Amino acid sequence: MKKISITKLSLACLFAAVVFIQSCKVGQKYSQPELNLPDQYRGDTLAYFGDTTSISKTTWKQFFHDPTLKSLIDSALSNNFDMKTALLNIEIANKDLRRNKLDYLPQVDMTIAGANKQWRSKEFGSGPSSKWYERHGTKASENMFTYLSQFGTEIGFNWEIDIWGKIANSKDQLLAQYLNTREAKNAIQTQIVSDVAKGYFNLLMLDAKIEVAKRNVQLNDSTLQMIKLQYEAGEITSLAIQQTESQRLIAASLIPELEREIILQENALRVLTGQMPDSIQRGTSFEHLFAENKDISLGSPLEIIRNRPDIRTAEYDLIAANAAANIQQAMRYPSLTLGGNLGVNAMLPKNWFSIPGALLGGITGELTAPIFKNKTLKTNWEVAKIEREKSELALQQTVVEAVSEVSGAVITVDKLREQLEFARLRVENSAKAVRNANLLFRSGYATYLEVITAQGNALNSDLALVELRQEHLESYVDLYRALGGGWR
Repeated sequence: MKKISITKLSLACLFAAVVFIQSCKVGQKYSQPELNLPDQYRGDTLAYFGDTTSISKTTWKQFFHDPTLKSLIDSALSNNFDMKTALLNIEIANKDLRRNKLDYLPQVDMTIAGANKQWRSKEFGSGPSSKWYERHGTKASENMFTYLSQFGTEIGFNWEIDIWGKIANSKDQLLAQYLNTREAKNAIQTQIVSDVAKGYFNLLMLDAKIEVAKRNVQLNDSTLQMIKLQYEAGEITSLAIQQTESQRLIAASLIPELEREIILQENALRVLTGQMPDSIQRGTSFEHLFAENKDISLGSPLEIIRNRPDIRTAEYDLIAANAAANIQQAMRYPSLTLGGNLGVNAMLPKNWFSIPGALLGGITGELTAPIFKNKTLKTNWEVAKIEREKSELALQQTVVEAVSEVSGAVITVDKLREQLEFARLRVENSAKAVRNANLLFRSGYATYLEVITAQGNALNSDLALVELRQEHLESYVDLYRALGGGWR
């Protein structure tokens, strides 16, 4: 480093000049890169939605209708451990940001009581501290004489003037990191809302599956009684009883399996709400889980940049990387540092407060510039610029993936709705087949195998409908989350 001493007059002139150039930030000012967004999402054919309010702007309390589900989500957002951790991260980032404001002020240190005593011998080439021996009325020895004796208290300051905007860019970086923690909290909230809703839907569908299984068991019991009567009458063999019993056991075995899945899902939901395992209350119906609102739309792809926490996080990462590159660039320029000290200093502690005789004071000014650092500063700057380019690519990738995710969610909602219609028709047809098979069997126009087959098809159709209904509900939640909803 090359240091240039400056006189008091030069220091005053330089300080006055600094006042005018402090706003001289070096580096590249941040501007949002071109993201090449389409005008609308592929598959935006949800004709049953209107064209006013975007779904993403709807709060989760407005989006969901079931009061039990809303109570679960509210409990999860208050007690979830990931959410609590995210709030603490926000608090940490906020403290760092607030501390940065003090970087514009000088650093002040105080030496409360300092002592410096040194001894030398005759070969040192210099004499003893004559005043110290004079005050003690003694003669200095040749070896291990007191060479230096100082006792003092002083206050000193050191102040680097932010000529090139290192502190200002550091503030931009910390602000981006602070906002990033807020978006991370929003991302966690959207995920919690989605996970709780899906878990709740799964519970409702598991309950529905148990009802299907129990209903099918009762149907099989009725068929089994009928076949036993025909067996006793000698009209059929025992094989019919055995096959009918096997069909009944298939339906009956589903019940304990579904009960196990229900307990596991309830425990998982309790973990999300930060509570110990226990049962979960359900609503009375799963037909009206979402609020009926026809005046909502998907919105434009431009809106997801403002709504999706992951996109906003990626952009804040880019802002922070841009500020870091600017800081590394500023490190290559000269820096101006002012310093000074004020206090008392004496050879004997008893003379500390002999004012003004023990007073000391000083002021320094340094303009330092890096000359040769083994290319470290330039390399750091070049690496920081590459990191900024990587952050920009990450932002563009996040946007592309987000638009694709919305498109996939739109198509899923639409196609699952079509599948549901076919599944309902299949259930109706299977129910008719079961009724007709039983009638024909009693009349002797159908075999017991046809009855068993019809009942097996009915069981599979009912279960498939329940699963499709669950997938359809979850697809709405996925669409809501993909559009950036859930954190409001």
